[in-house]
Amino acid sequence: MSTVVRRVLLLGLPAVLLALITWQVVAHGPLLGADARLSRALVRPDRFSELLSDLGEIQVAVPVLALAAAGVLWRGRAAGLPRWWLPPLAAAVLMALVPAIVVPLKEWTARPGTAAVPPGTGYFPSGHTATAAVAYGSATLLLLPWLRSAAVRRILAGCCAVLVLGVSYGLVRRGYHWPLDVVASWCLGTVLLTTLSLVPGLALGRTGRLSRSRRRSSSGTPSSRSGPSSPTTSSDRAAPARSRGSRTNRSSSSSSDSPGPW
Repeated sequence: MSTVVRRVLLLGLPAVLLALITWQVVAHGPLLGADARLSRALVRPDRFSELLSDLGEIQVAVPVLALAAAGVLWRGRAAGLPRWWLPPLAAAVLMALVPAIVVPLKEWTARPGTAAVPPGTGYFPSGHTATAAVAYGSATLLLLPWLRSAAVRRILAGCCAVLVLGVSYGLVRRGYHWPLDVVASWCLGTVLLTTLSLVPGLALGRTGRLSRSRRRSSSGTPSSRSGPSSPTTSSDRAAPARSRGSRTNRSSSSSSDSPGPW
């Protein structure tokens, strides 16, 4: 499957699923009955689930993204990458979009909470899940291009997935959210993170630095080892050699015409 097709699927399918879930919540469709039964089977409030859900707090997740963005800004600027500021800025904008999208949806759907929370509305979709997905996911996307080892990149991606799934599990287990609230935020986070992956310059990292150094060397920029090139001096040295060669053996004209080593 090509990258373009994969990205189209990651944008289209979650958006459609989010729209369908939202329609079921607003219309009080049959999917809510299955959602309620699943919630009753999963809700077991305990301290561990509460701690997991706290990982989706803005005060916890957003500083992680801020640290990653600051590190990438510093590395990109030091490496002289083109548009080094764009990926961190795009991640910050996406993080700001989370409450701008989630809060109106909460007010519009006005979904009540589970029996484990006080009476009220505004539980769909899960803001904690969306915050965790976008904050930890954006931090991962920013850092991945700067990691040398494929194994380290896989570990980072796995840690991100564990954090988001842990927050989701904690919210449902504690009874803070219905399962569909969490699934809807997964869909929203997937759309936003896929959009972030389309930002130009996000995948530069070390590859971009390497390509820049190669462009400098190919354009004739002097290096510290070889020093500046001197075409005039080289030709002056080559001219007497060709003259001596022609005087030694004028019959071998083909050898005197060859450029030889520089």
